[in-house]
Amino acid sequence: MASAAGTTAQQTPPSLSLPPSQFARLQPHAYLLAHLSPPSSSSQPSIRANGRAPSQFRITSANTGSLTHTNGSAVVRVGDTTAVCGVRAEILHTDDIASWSVSRSAPSSTEGANKRRKVNETSTDDSDIDESQIEDLNLLVPNLSLSTGCAPGFVPGAPPSSLAQSLSHQILTLLHSSRIVRADDLRIWYQAPNLGGEELERHNESEQMDVDAESEQHEKEIKAFWVLYIDVMIISLAGNPFDAAWASVLAALRDTKLPRAWWDVDNETVVCSDAVSEAKKLTLRGMPVASSFAVFEADAASGWRAVVIPDAEEERKITESRRQGIQRRWVLADPDGYEEGLSQERVCIVVDKEQGGKGKTTILKMEKNGGLAVDSSELKELIDVSAQRWDDVKRILEKC
Repeated sequence: MASAAGTTAQQTPPSLSLPPSQFARLQPHAYLLAHLSPPSSSSQPSIRANGRAPSQFRITSANTGSLTHTNGSAVVRVGDTTAVCGVRAEILHTDDIASWSVSRSAPSSTEGANKRRKVNETSTDDSDIDESQIEDLNLLVPNLSLSTGCAPGFVPGAPPSSLAQSLSHQILTLLHSSRIVRADDLRIWYQAPNLGGEELERHNESEQMDVDAESEQHEKEIKAFWVLYIDVMIISLAGNPFDAAWASVLAALRDTKLPRAWWDVDNETVVCSDAVSEAKKLTLRGMPVASSFAVFEADAASGWRAVVIPDAEEERKITESRRQGIQRRWVLADPDGYEEGLSQERVCIVVDKEQGGKGKTTILKMEKNGGLAVDSSELKELIDVSAQRWDDVKRILEKC
């Protein structure tokens, strides 16, 4: 009897059901759709395969000051995507700038003299005073690299990928457009000493010449600039690398300290102080926070259609679905690598509440590509979600 029972057990056909991990690999679109659109009889909420709600971001953490041989550093982790950023400051003498002597020797006019006078004066907000120097002189140099092993597609010895180059360009563009770094923080000044009244009278004959000479002594001159090399390395890539990379840049800039520097007239060079107590932090302008979204559509062939405009049959299906309350697409906040492979349309919004003042949300960047699903009304909702994300990121960075 025991042997017969054993034979019966061995002849039982195997189960045809697949574990969730294999089902996710074989049918990724159907697997995600089953989570986002559960049967109406089950009364289950719409949830993503990773357990998050459609508008929920991944857990974010940040740590600053991890790298010792930099002026500022940060490590930011967004889910399983991790970015490390280090900021190195180097001195650029104005004598090494080819166009500097040309710009300084330009014909003087009333407007030009007033502008130079404003530049030479120290101000607390120089957003409209010669801010173009940062972009014209390339004082901010970001570079992003995807380390070997951060994702299966990155092998050792390969040239920089198009993704790394695109992310580097996006970071550079956002640094310039947001004007987060003040130009006055990167300038190294020199002011000639005041010779005093007796010495001025000895070198000048009239009172008017004394006044001109004295005002000339107080004029400041830019002798050098700080150039910030912002190096970002993605050591773990699990989707949405731009948000993690930009958050690491933002945290590293907030941690950056520049040593006190001055112009040594005798040696004709810039001298820096070794005292850590004399180092000065950057006075950043605002705190831009990036939020990325991906659009997942119920139609698996949405990315293969040659014609974007739906035909009459497709319009009928859309209308019927709306009448029955069936959702056909979802906007997913902070998509992971699995969701990015199933989405065609992307949205990126960068907001700031500090530049506008009084808690007002200022949109610094809004980019949408890959489709026509997201309209103006949904963009307004995404802006509200991005504003809430800004509050979360601010609390995280303030704890660093």
